[in-house]
Amino acid sequence: MPAETTATALRYPARLTTRLTTGLRRSAARVEAATPPSRDRALDGLRALALLSVPVGHWMLGGFTTDADGVLHNASPLSSLGFFAPLSWVLQMLGVFFLVGGHSSAASLERARARGTGTAGWLRGRVLRLLRPVLGVAAVWALLVPLLRAAGVPDGTVRTGAVLVVQPLWYIGVYLVLTALTPLCAAAARRLGGWAALPLLGSVAAVDLLRYGPWSAAMPSWLALLNLLPGWLFGYQLGVCWARGRIGRPGAALLLGGGAALFAVLLLVFHYPASMVGVPGVERTNSHPPSLLVLALAAVQCGAAVLLRDRIGRLLRRPALWLPVVAVNLSAMTIFCWHQTAMFAVALPGSALGAVPGLIGTPDSLGWVLGRLAWLPVFGLVLAAIGRYARRFDGPWPSRGWRAVAGAGAALFAVYALGVV
Repeated sequence: MPAETTATALRYPARLTTRLTTGLRRSAARVEAATPPSRDRALDGLRALALLSVPVGHWMLGGFTTDADGVLHNASPLSSLGFFAPLSWVLQMLGVFFLVGGHSSAASLERARARGTGTAGWLRGRVLRLLRPVLGVAAVWALLVPLLRAAGVPDGTVRTGAVLVVQPLWYIGVYLVLTALTPLCAAAARRLGGWAALPLLGSVAAVDLLRYGPWSAAMPSWLALLNLLPGWLFGYQLGVCWARGRIGRPGAALLLGGGAALFAVLLLVFHYPASMVGVPGVERTNSHPPSLLVLALAAVQCGAAVLLRDRIGRLLRRPALWLPVVAVNLSAMTIFCWHQTAMFAVALPGSALGAVPGLIGTPDSLGWVLGRLAWLPVFGLVLAAIGRYARRFDGPWPSRGWRAVAGAGAALFAVYALGVV
């Protein structure tokens, strides 16, 4: 190739890079100009971080295998790769997730009351904002299930996709219950300050003692369910206390240090499972329902978040860093509801090719890990493409008839999911 032609060819990528950089700078400047000075950037940054940990965690801790009939099955690297257990301590950021949720709900309720809106009206608005995207993804999957079957996709593969979709959605149900308890959490924060979360920690510890102690064989199987509410309410209550100014730096340091000490004792002395998520074939799990180890990790995460708040806020004064935080927060429910669909959309055609490194195949080697890291951008691009259309579920729906159709579709998918999950 002549030197002149080569130089011309090399200029095209450079021009494209320049245009992209210029476009991002302009977008960052517009977002910066539109951000009110009172905006709590640190809170948005923490929310974005906790939210992104959900898809990254599911994408890294969820693999696929196929059987002789070509049916796609879920597989977990946790079954073979022990070093993934400590990784789950970072990828499972539910402590921060519920901390920010509690803070936001408490502040939102206070603003609503200042405007003259009652608690019932405030709660209705919060519930609708959470339920619209969930009903949307469920309605779309109610349509996808028969379409995939008609296209010849095996029933087992369709079930695998449905399980993936349902996995994160149960958190929305938990979050709705916690949101309804916000007034009670605020009252507890006024009376007890940051110590309002301590009875929740004690409740989970008592249940763990009963279900894991020497007498565990005599305990009923439903006993663990008693940890569901206090286990997830712990971080949320801390968030409400934080919003009301009842947790300062000394309290945050106590959460961080005390949570770390408790985590180490539970792990090394009482031999709690190291993974924060369930491991296939292992009966004992930390997250379903939450064990005391989950609360210890949440205490560490919440303490660190409070201590780093000012530093994060200063960092996000930079427009280039603030832009992606705003983008993630604006697409929060879309990311949460559709990230598993994005991964399944990539894996489904990939399963026809047989073994695909990092995508299809037993997740039991470092090679799989490196391959999966390479697939993450692909999952992200597919999620972004889906999000262009799925975000319309987040806002008010256009008509009552449209809402009825979507609701009926969601109900059908719920019936299907209950039968396969």
